[in-house]
Amino acid sequence: MAPALDIEPLDATFGAVVRGIKVATIDESTFRELYSAWLDYALLIFPDQHLTREQQIAFAKRFGPPEFEMTALSNVKDDGTLRREADNDDRMKILKGNMGWHCDSTYMPVQAKGAVFCAEIVPTIGGHTGFADMRAAYDALDQALKARIEGLAAHHSLHYSQSKLGHDTRKSDGEYSGYGFHDGPVPLRPLVKTHPETGRKSLLIGRHAHNIPGLSQAESDRLLQELVEFACQPPRIYHHDWTPGDAVLWDNRCLLHRATPWDMTQPRVMWHSRIAGDPASEAGLH
Repeated sequence: MAPALDIEPLDATFGAVVRGIKVATIDESTFRELYSAWLDYALLIFPDQHLTREQQIAFAKRFGPPEFEMTALSNVKDDGTLRREADNDDRMKILKGNMGWHCDSTYMPVQAKGAVFCAEIVPTIGGHTGFADMRAAYDALDQALKARIEGLAAHHSLHYSQSKLGHDTRKSDGEYSGYGFHDGPVPLRPLVKTHPETGRKSLLIGRHAHNIPGLSQAESDRLLQELVEFACQPPRIYHHDWTPGDAVLWDNRCLLHRATPWDMTQPRVMWHSRIAGDPASEAGLH
């Protein structure tokens, strides 16, 4: 009989710290318990895991096929030198862009299901990761606003969100892989999303969202900004202060997240494994 999980809820509407297990070696019954906790809490934090890259990929794959197996989110170049903030290359622009609240891959044909994120090297100042509960945010809206947004949708584009930072995504300096900068259709996604496994409604907003059909540009911008500002407030937010070896798992179908600034004269090396969404529930509207 596997021991019951040691789960300590965060002081927020979501999220929990899970202790006493090594996620790389859990058996199937423990995994099923963990999966159920993930659906309940949407964010699970596992201290002191120190996963190898292979272990991280294998753990992420238990939650579903990968959208991609692993990428580094880091200000350290391949040659070990630090990427200078002043140079503001394409990779730095992506790091800065990630500091806005967003869901992963809403700009792709199929939105991601979730992600596993692990800390290898963390700075002494800053570099936290914020998460925000879009289920609780939807629940907290007044009835008039719920009624107003119920039938609305927004386009989602990484070209759009990066252009807001002055990033000319059509020109490449070769520092960024270009993931997400596709020339395919710009997905249209409802502002109110129903979770395919829990049935709970949540807001689907964030920095990639823009141009709500039926509204003027100014009305669309104002509504999307108001929703983010309302949604991303206590008790619906949590910012994780990383320790090397931490692993985090989140449900991208109902949480926003963001990076926060850090002292970029210090290295920060994080590893991200993205879990693919189910096209039946995570594709854009047609």
